[in-house]
Amino acid sequence: MNVIDSSAWLEYFAAGPNAEYFAAAIEATDELIVPSVTLYEVFKRVAIQRSESEALTAVAQMQQGSVVELSGPLALDSARTSLDLRLPMADSVILTTTRAFGATLWTQDADFEAIDGVMYVKKASG
Repeated sequence: MNVIDSSAWLEYFAAGPNAEYFAAAIEATDELIVPSVTLYEVFKRVAIQRSESEALTAVAQMQQGSVVELSGPLALDSARTSLDLRLPMADSVILTTTRAFGATLWTQDADFEAIDGVMYVKKASG
């Protein structure tokens, strides 16, 4: 199972330098877990940078995976993760969702660099 962080989704949709690194995990939709907070983050960024129409197209592709809503128990576990690892709210929800499903997290967000179970690649500058 795979979870794709918002930074990786955005890289993939923009066909950025690291897009290929994330492609196999993103395109294996039968193994894809999508935390609902990533829908929010990706939709907002794509709508700002491109258009609402392109943002809707992006989240439609994301929803080919299994979307996981932020339940009460997941929210509390995410808060504990945030406190333990000093992660921002969205990052802690994404990581906690990843762990709840025994999945691998794919990202280029440096907040996750040294965390077990994470496939991290440094964001390409440019």
